[in-house]
Amino acid sequence: MAYRVDLNCDLGESFGAYQLGRDQEILQFVTSANIACGFHAGDPAVMRRTVRLALDNNVDIGAHPGLPDLVGFGRRAMDITAEEAYDLVVYQIGALAGFVKAEGGTMRHVKPHGALYNMAAKNQALADGIAGAIAKVNPELILFGLSGSALVKAGRRFGLKTAQEVFADRTYQADGTLTPRSQADAMITNDQQAAAQVIKMVREQTVQSRDGKAVKIQADTVCIHGDGLHALTFARHLRNVLAEAGIDVQAVAKQ
Repeated sequence: MAYRVDLNCDLGESFGAYQLGRDQEILQFVTSANIACGFHAGDPAVMRRTVRLALDNNVDIGAHPGLPDLVGFGRRAMDITAEEAYDLVVYQIGALAGFVKAEGGTMRHVKPHGALYNMAAKNQALADGIAGAIAKVNPELILFGLSGSALVKAGRRFGLKTAQEVFADRTYQADGTLTPRSQADAMITNDQQAAAQVIKMVREQTVQSRDGKAVKIQADTVCIHGDGLHALTFARHLRNVLAEAGIDVQAVAKQ
């Protein structure tokens, strides 16, 4: 049986004088880039540079819209309506689309960021607002959402192609959601453990939850966090492990 998976990374999250991540180096190892659109991180200059870097590395480009919370990096929940979610996503997709067009590229996907992503994984109204926004702006865009989530279901209802996402460096709850970052064991910091989790998710379509339960998932795309201390080392390690396991790495749009 042939196995194939996309590797995506959240990039373009620097802002002004503040530099975050090692975008140029990580782009050598991923196949999809989720570029911040200025609300939770990023600014016009960072967006333009990151789009150019992605194109130069032949990496698919996606918008990474988040909540308007630079101070909290978009990781704090906000009480927004479905209509507000719609507006936020339309605005941010449009901002990045301008830079992608100006640089001669094509936008391929949308992946909500942080708290917006996690809220939409459970809240059907918010998920519908996000999916509806994408469908209105460009129905050819692929919606990345947590495997089995309300966001993936919303994308399908709106006629979008969806990519079910799993996380290399996050632990899971028994219901298939991610362990909140506020909990001590939310992150997997051991590269070998994280890589082994990815192999299991791709090959067996399951992940072990914190309480030892085998949770059914679908791994179309794997997220690598670009802001981790050892993000570059892990990205290189994971590509090597996937190659050794006979798993092809390819962008979702090319599958």
